[in-house]
Amino acid sequence: MVLRVKNVSKSYPGVDGAVPVLRGVDIAMSAGETLALTGESGSGKSTLLHVIGGLDIVDDGTIEVAGQDITGLDDTGRAALRRSDVGVIFQQFNLIPSLTVEANIAFQARLAGRFDAARLAQLSDALGLTPHLAKYPEALSGGQQQRVAIARTLLAQPTLVLADEPTGNLDEATAADVLDQMLALVRDTGAALMVVTHSPVVAARMDRQVHLSQGRLA
Repeated sequence: MVLRVKNVSKSYPGVDGAVPVLRGVDIAMSAGETLALTGESGSGKSTLLHVIGGLDIVDDGTIEVAGQDITGLDDTGRAALRRSDVGVIFQQFNLIPSLTVEANIAFQARLAGRFDAARLAQLSDALGLTPHLAKYPEALSGGQQQRVAIARTLLAQPTLVLADEPTGNLDEATAADVLDQMLALVRDTGAALMVVTHSPVVAARMDRQVHLSQGRLA
């Protein structure tokens, strides 16, 4: 089992007290499995990805990634988890402006000790990034920067990939290529892939779909 989320709840402070965002969520994913997480805006989808990825902590419940309970980890432990086991793709890109595109793609894989130059070349070609490898992020469009962020995550070959609307800024053809690359990672490495999406086309390519509504799985 790559991921096991048990009775997870999360609230944030509000004007009139705590505002529940996740209410007793349970999810399990096996190696090689893909899952689409759908739901209306504000349903808790991004919050769920944040707590699974160790970017935030839960109020109640437990989360296990690759057999490790991450709910008791400190900041250093959660950062180590993201280096070795969890790849996170968010819409903000989070590229390093002082590094070239090539160095940005290689960054996480080098930290994880999994850098593969041939795989970097293959990913760059598949995502249309080869002509841009020597450039810096500021020279790229938003869609190109998204592809760099995706390539960076896939090159590191994590055990679990969490992707928040990974194709939202891409044209239809490139979005299809990105999904192909993500599904290939799952097939080749046995990783699990959870994708937050509003796209029926993207959701239909996953093994299964779960719907989050008002912090609960419907």
